[in-house]
Amino acid sequence: MPIYFHEADIKNPLKQRNALKAFIEKQVEAQSGKQIELSIVFCSDKYLLKVNQDYLQHDYYTDIITFPFSSTKSKIEGEIYISIDRVRDNAKQLGVTINEELYRVVFHGVLHLLGFKDKNKAQQAEMRLNEDKWLTKYCVKC
Repeated sequence: MPIYFHEADIKNPLKQRNALKAFIEKQVEAQSGKQIELSIVFCSDKYLLKVNQDYLQHDYYTDIITFPFSSTKSKIEGEIYISIDRVRDNAKQLGVTINEELYRVVFHGVLHLLGFKDKNKAQQAEMRLNEDKWLTKYCVKC
């Protein structure tokens, strides 16, 4: 199933997109037995704030918003919006590379589509554990 990368108002910073697509497809298949159809939209803080306000009635900046569309017996569908501005700022605060933080955020969105949540501390710990596993599998040093 296809994974598409789009640019709303900012350039897509990802390199080796085909390798990332293959990795995500493999991880989704391994964890769910399903295929994935996914659009990932890269944007600015301003653009994602507007999405957050219009669709979720939240008036704050965020690094990612994930919209699940459907999950059938054979397929997971969704859209992920990622603010490159937030990823860049978060990477600086966390002392990691922009690539590492960007991959973490992409994996975070896919994990949401797989049913992982992050509303409480236990869920956040489980989400972070899975992000770390995927990061370790995908890249030693991003």
